[in-house]
Amino acid sequence: MKMALPNDNGQINQHFGRSREFAILTVENGKVVSRKKVSAESLQHDHQGLADLLAGENVEVVILGGIGPYALQALESKGFKVVTGASGDIDTAAEQYARGELVSRGAVCGHHHHSHTSEHHHSRGCDHQHGHCGHHHD
Repeated sequence: MKMALPNDNGQINQHFGRSREFAILTVENGKVVSRKKVSAESLQHDHQGLADLLAGENVEVVILGGIGPYALQALESKGFKVVTGASGDIDTAAEQYARGELVSRGAVCGHHHHSHTSEHHHSRGCDHQHGHCGHHHD
């Protein structure tokens, strides 16, 4: 099974659309057997571009923290199984999923803004561990 996880120094990046890099892992018999990194530096906030990048890697499952509705729609349109609300070590999350121990928590942020400033994202962070988001339309 081939999986993609937004990578932040070996941890799952909690903001899918701001991910600079993805770990592409192949898991067999519940263990990671191969891994590679794919840069998404030029595709940040390009929802369809990120989905296309992962489709080009023949990924079946995308495991992530939080995601906006448009990015989720882009991934689902490519046929990916999307698992939201994950956190922690990338290899551990992939192996947990392969063993059936990791389920999606529905951590979809109900916001989409035209301005993607870091101040905005840091001042109103999503609570991905509890599957909800504190964002509201202004």
